[in-house]
Amino acid sequence: MVPLIQDKKTGSRAPAVVLGFECLESTAFNGIATNLVLYLHSVLHGSSLASASNVTTWIGTSYLTPVLGAVLADTFWGNYNTILVSLLVYLLGMMLVTFSAFLPTTTTALDCVSSSCHHPALGSHTVAFAGLYLVAFGSGGVRAALLPFGAEQFDDDNAVDRERKMSFFSWFYVCVDFGMIVSGLFLVWVQQNVSWGLGFGIATACIALAFAGFVLATPMYTRRVPTGTPLKSLCQVVVAACRKAALRVPADAAVLYEVSDKVDQPKIAHTHEFTFLDKAAMVMGSDLEEVATNVDAAAGSWRLCTVTQVEELKILMRLLPIWATSIVLSAAYAQLNTTFVQQGSAMDMRVMSFTIPAASMVSFEVVCVLAWVVVYGSVIVPALRSFSPASGEPSQLRRMGAGRLLMACAMAVAALVEMRRLDAAGTGESISIAWQMPQYFVLAGAEVFCYIAQLEFFYSEAPESMKSMCTSFALLTVALGSYTSSLIYAVVNALTATGGRPGWISDDLDQGHLDYFFWTMAALCTLNFVVYSAFARNYQVKTVVS
Repeated sequence: MVPLIQDKKTGSRAPAVVLGFECLESTAFNGIATNLVLYLHSVLHGSSLASASNVTTWIGTSYLTPVLGAVLADTFWGNYNTILVSLLVYLLGMMLVTFSAFLPTTTTALDCVSSSCHHPALGSHTVAFAGLYLVAFGSGGVRAALLPFGAEQFDDDNAVDRERKMSFFSWFYVCVDFGMIVSGLFLVWVQQNVSWGLGFGIATACIALAFAGFVLATPMYTRRVPTGTPLKSLCQVVVAACRKAALRVPADAAVLYEVSDKVDQPKIAHTHEFTFLDKAAMVMGSDLEEVATNVDAAAGSWRLCTVTQVEELKILMRLLPIWATSIVLSAAYAQLNTTFVQQGSAMDMRVMSFTIPAASMVSFEVVCVLAWVVVYGSVIVPALRSFSPASGEPSQLRRMGAGRLLMACAMAVAALVEMRRLDAAGTGESISIAWQMPQYFVLAGAEVFCYIAQLEFFYSEAPESMKSMCTSFALLTVALGSYTSSLIYAVVNALTATGGRPGWISDDLDQGHLDYFFWTMAALCTLNFVVYSAFARNYQVKTVVS
C-alpha cells in the first residue's frame, strides 16, 4: 500500500489526469462489454439465450461491485489505494479475457449441462469468465473511488476551484461517453473484422496505460485519510436515540451536544426533520461525566452522539426517496439498448446511401450527450445567468427534475414514432430509421440533466466519511433500473400476451403494440417526476457550519 497523505497540495493537472484516466478506463471496459454477447455466442459457442443471460449477469455485477469498492475506500484504504488495488485486479482480468481469445475453442456450447460435457481445465471459456469477473470487481473499485478522488483534488475554500469542480462532473461524464464512442466505432470493428485478440488487446493496453499514468502522477494528488466505518456512527445514533425515547426533544437546538474543538472535522447545521433522532444528541446527567472524563470516548459513545452524527443519518434518510426515483428513471433509460433497438430493427435502415444498423443508433445518442453538455455549459447556463443573475445555474435538484421530465418526453416521442411506424406497416411500407433521432436526442438530454447532476448531488450531500459510498449508490441505480426494466417486461408480457394474443412486445413488432408500452413508460416516468418533485421541493440541502 502507498502511505496516505492527508495535506499534500495539488496543482491543476491532477483533475486532468483523472479525466484522461477515465477516458482510457471507459474505452477498455466498453471494448469488452459492447461486443461481449457476440464473442460468447460466435467464438465461445454459447447459445443466444445463455450468452445474453451471461452478459446481463456480468453487467449487473459490474454495477453492484462499486458498493464493495466504496466500503473499502471510505473505511479502510482511501480512494487512492482502492483505485490502485482495483487497477491491478482490473488489468489481470483484461489480460485473461485477451488470452482467452487466443486459446483453442470447442464447439461445445457454454450452456451445456449434460454429465458428458467435459471442458479442459484452462479452456477458453473458463479463462474468459475468470477474466470477466475479475474485470467486474476491478472496475467496481475504480468506479466507486475515481469520481470522489477527482473531486478531492479541488479546494472547496477557493471560489475558482468550486467553479471548476462543478464543470469537472460534466467533463467526467463526457469522458465516460468518449470511451463508448471509441469502443463502439473502432474496437468493435477490429474485433469483428481483424481479430478478437487484437481488439481485446487494445482495450487491455488502455488499462495498462491508465495504470502507468495514474501511478506516475502520484506526487500531484491530494488524498484524504479514511475515517473508519461510517455504519458504526449511524448505528450509534439509532441506539442512542432509542435509549432516550422517553425524553422530549428541546425546542432550542443549541443545547444539543456538539464537539467544538475538532476543527479538522466539518460540522453540519441542525435541521428540524426526523426530530426523534435528535434525542441521540441530548445530554443527560450520566453523559456529562463521560464528556468531562474523555471527549474522544464520548464522540464514539453509544449513549451520546453529536449533532453532526445525527445530521449525517438524516441526510441519508432524505436522500433515500430521491435515490428511489432514480431507479425508475434508469428503468426507462434501459430502453436505449432494448426496445429502441428492436423498434429500429423493424424500420428501413437506409439513410441516404448508408445502411445504419439499429444498434449503431446508440452511438448517435452518445454524440447527442456530448452536444447537450456543450450546449448546456455554453448556451443554457449563460442565458439563465443573464436572465436572472441572482439565481445563476439551476440547482442540482432542479436539473434532476428537468431530466426526469425529459425522460417522460423521450418515451412519448418513441410512442409517437411507433404509431407512425405501425401505420406505415399497415400499408406495406417501412419508415426510415432516421425517425428515431428525435427520441434519442431527447433521451440524451434526460441523461445529461439527470445523471451528471445526480453524481454531483450525491457527492456534495454525502457525509464526509461516505463520499465514495454515496457515489456508488448513485451508480447502483443503473443496475437496479435494468432489473426493474426486466420486471416490467415480464409484467407487460403476462398481462398482454394472453388468449393467443401476441402481446405488446411481440417477436413480430408489426403484430404487437410497442407504442402502448412506450405510452405506459411515459406515464410511469411522469408519475415518477411528480413523486420526485414532492420530495425535492421539501428537501433541505446540507449546510456545513465549520
